Amino acid sequence: MKTDYLLHREVGHVLAALMPQNRLIARVCLHTGLRVGDVVSLRAQDIGLQMMVTEAKTKKRRRVGLTASLLAAIRAQAGPEWAFPGKRPGTHKTRQDGWAGLKRAARAFRLPQNVAPHSLRKVYAVELLERYGDIQRVQRALNHSSIETTLIYAMADKLLDAKLKQAKRRKRPA
Repeated sequence: MKTDYLLHREVGHVLAALMPQNRLIARVCLHTGLRVGDVVSLRAQDIGLQMMVTEAKTKKRRRVGLTASLLAAIRAQAGPEWAFPGKRPGTHKTRQDGWAGLKRAARAFRLPQNVAPHSLRKVYAVELLERYGDIQRVQRALNHSSIETTLIYAMADKLLDAKLKQAKRRKRPA
């Protein structure tokens, strides 16, 4: 099942319901457009205001930036090896932990969408398109090979609007 886009107020609700480390991971995903697996596997010594990340899925490298406050928050909770340390010494947080936290938060607010970490990547894409109005820029930022794939992400808000309108029409009495 595909993940859905979240509206701004829903993003706020979900972030508020997450545990602090998961909230920070989600904030990094929202700010950078990185996949959750790439965020949780950041090494403590590699994080900075600007950094190069090799994406696990595509093996492509990309430059991402963090705000000073986001960087400070990551460093404040980082371990000696991993930016997001796991429960067991020497391990990093798992992407499944991030997934489970988002699912719990979405259920707590009874959100109708299928919410998962990839929903945050869609929010990033929509916001980038709104900010710059340049689909090629969004494509480069997401490291997509195909503009068609980028359009699915960058237009996720329009797709959600259509889904919600269709659901309302189905609920109306005849």
